[in-house]
Amino acid sequence: MKREIIITEDGSTSIFLPEMNETYHSKFGAIQEAKHVFIKNGLDLFPDNSSVSILEIGFGTGLNAIITLLEAENRNLKIDYVGVEAYPVSNEEMLQLNYTQTLNAFEKQADFERIHTSEWEKVAVINENFKIEKRKQFFKDISDLNKYDLIYFDAFGFPVQPELWSEEIFEIMFKSLKNKGILSTYACRTTIKKAMQKVGFQTEKLPGAPGKREMLRALKNL
Repeated sequence: MKREIIITEDGSTSIFLPEMNETYHSKFGAIQEAKHVFIKNGLDLFPDNSSVSILEIGFGTGLNAIITLLEAENRNLKIDYVGVEAYPVSNEEMLQLNYTQTLNAFEKQADFERIHTSEWEKVAVINENFKIEKRKQFFKDISDLNKYDLIYFDAFGFPVQPELWSEEIFEIMFKSLKNKGILSTYACRTTIKKAMQKVGFQTEKLPGAPGKREMLRALKNL
């Protein structure tokens, strides 16, 4: 499937899929959205100097991973990061992404490239605050149990791939979280909220990222 590098409204890059008319991130700003949905309304709920295990659903461009690495260094977090992606971007595409420049973190370009070029299915230690395992698999094949503190649910949108927002997938997410674990996502359809609730999540609507009215956060509270 053809992929095109685009510039979003905050100056950061994303990938556009013409055949699906879908972008990997919000056209209103890739970095703005990532910081709002996954950092402000996800990672920021955990205290400084803590250890946090994160599952990312849709590793994609690695934007959420590099932003999380920066947060980990700033707050002395110990991050165990698992990124799941069935269709990885190429190294050529990765080198066209401008995240470290837009984040004014030029010195982290080598870390960003190491995140992408590290071997799949193996844990890579990027620095003392951040290690990552990338898995090339479909979301339905995730079998972790009670492993994660936080899920970044960043799948393609419901209109494009509704099966990724089903009860089946959210049951897998629920099982993979530790008790009191959190799932954060940019989406906020009633259908999605109901699917989350049916598998046991407590849900709350929150203000969305710039250009979007609302988002969802879900809690596993046994």
